[in-house]
Amino acid sequence: MNNLKLQEVYSDLTLFTTPDKFYLEPKNGNELVVIERMTEDISFYQNHRIIIPAASSRKDFCGFLGTIQLLSGSYLVIATQRELVGYLSGCAVWRLAKAELIPFRSSLNLSSEKQADNEVYLSMIEQVLATPFHYFCYDYDLTHSLQRLHDISPDFWEQSLCERADQRFVWNGYLLSPFLKTCKKFCLPLIHGFISINFCVVNGHSLNWIIISRRSVMRAGTRLFRRGIDREGNVANFVETEQIVEYQGDHASFVQIRGSIPLFWHQNPDLRLKPPPTMIDMDPQEQYNTCIKHIDELVTLYGKTVMVNLIDHKGAEGNMEKSFKNAVTAIAYPTIRYEPFDFHSECSKMRWDRLKILIDRLALDQDEMGFFLLLRDGTISSLQDGVFRTNCIDCLDRTNVVQSMLAHRNLEIVLRKLNILHQNQNLEFQYSFEVLFKNIWADNADIISTQYSGTGALKTDFTRTGKRTKSGVLRDGINSLTRYYKNNLTDGFRQDSIDLFLGHGKPITPLRVDKSWRYITYPSVLLVAVAMFVASAVFPSEYSTESLLFLLFWGSMVYATLHTIFKYGKEFVDRPRLTQS
Repeated sequence: MNNLKLQEVYSDLTLFTTPDKFYLEPKNGNELVVIERMTEDISFYQNHRIIIPAASSRKDFCGFLGTIQLLSGSYLVIATQRELVGYLSGCAVWRLAKAELIPFRSSLNLSSEKQADNEVYLSMIEQVLATPFHYFCYDYDLTHSLQRLHDISPDFWEQSLCERADQRFVWNGYLLSPFLKTCKKFCLPLIHGFISINFCVVNGHSLNWIIISRRSVMRAGTRLFRRGIDREGNVANFVETEQIVEYQGDHASFVQIRGSIPLFWHQNPDLRLKPPPTMIDMDPQEQYNTCIKHIDELVTLYGKTVMVNLIDHKGAEGNMEKSFKNAVTAIAYPTIRYEPFDFHSECSKMRWDRLKILIDRLALDQDEMGFFLLLRDGTISSLQDGVFRTNCIDCLDRTNVVQSMLAHRNLEIVLRKLNILHQNQNLEFQYSFEVLFKNIWADNADIISTQYSGTGALKTDFTRTGKRTKSGVLRDGINSLTRYYKNNLTDGFRQDSIDLFLGHGKPITPLRVDKSWRYITYPSVLLVAVAMFVASAVFPSEYSTESLLFLLFWGSMVYATLHTIFKYGKEFVDRPRLTQS
């Protein structure tokens, strides 16, 4: 696997700052990048003999992430702290622990309103960088699966790490774009998602077991503001998850994907606990043509695709299921198979053992698609020809449960192939590894869910323990209420943050949006009504007709005000301001 090491990206650098220039110098190289702070001109020097002014301040950092333009000008974005995750093919993989934004201009004459808006934009970028988790590696391409890394032309290896990365998964690609032509070895690509690298002992054999989830930048966003598909065929919450086994020089890989239902639909927040998912009224042929774009890309990248749809077959989700099924049937793509499974109905009353019905139905597909296996002598023993594309409504909770079960089945097959397990042995009896496997997949669920919905995943008690528990149901209830709050009252800001970071939206001013009179009036009336209702219920030592009338009046006020707030619910939701969904 040594041939996977690419042109190195500088890992330890020093930033020298003067009033008019930035100097970026690697500690282990003789190249130099000079950035003019006023004009933002970039100069690149090899084998330089430039003397950096002694009066300049200096800061050591561990990765150059790019620059971003805000209202007050551009900001340099650098990684200042990192945490080691582990080693993949002998290369250190790091998690971003802290990043800093450094302004090009020390001061700029902005109005107080613009200055306040600029601070908001700064906090947006900081929030994206602080969202768990971003990962990077200086000499291994985290954006590609093992199979893609071995299915490329020789010219591939002549490119820099950032140039040949899969741009679907490079989260700071927009920030690095001004530097790609000249400063290649300085550009450090970030992926967003989840990585876990584990040294394990299974049946007396030592191996590395690795999970990598890569979150796409295409149609990226928050749970209720990014649903379905866009005109280019990109879907919301698209994540590629790769399971890797490294054993005595052998490398096995199995890839799965998830993504929103590839049709035009929405689920706009309006203060209801669960607004119904709704198909957008449009020409069915336009729906199908856009869906074909998505399917074409999947088949090109992954081969035969099994679309596992886990949504309900009744109610609003049932209408979605029929639309999805009709689209796949109408398209009649020869290498696409549609597999519906009503997760909630099949597994009702905590009968989660019934998931085995689905896994059995998918077993033949999984056996036919196989997995990628590179032997220690450099020969490719097998390729993965196909992929499972799993979705529910959010592509979070139900999706992760099924993906973990497919990964478990694949892992058993791989370990038998590598003679780690005997043909008659099952992985579930390797108890210490089973605990690790379940917890890592539950961690994967929590992190992917946090990135999309703002909270940890639901149903992780099943992933962690193999069964549904009452405490898990209670925890799911708390997470659901937290999701409700965030999706309605804070996700507009979060969506703007992602759009700004990815270059999908530009800073505007004024950022503040004037709300209607209802936005202040009705919550204020509700607060007073609730306070008076509680006072009328608690304080009287004995109830009289008058006190009961007071109680009835204020109770009616609470009900009427809540009814009105929910009637105009969309006016109270925190909505994105930089782009439209």
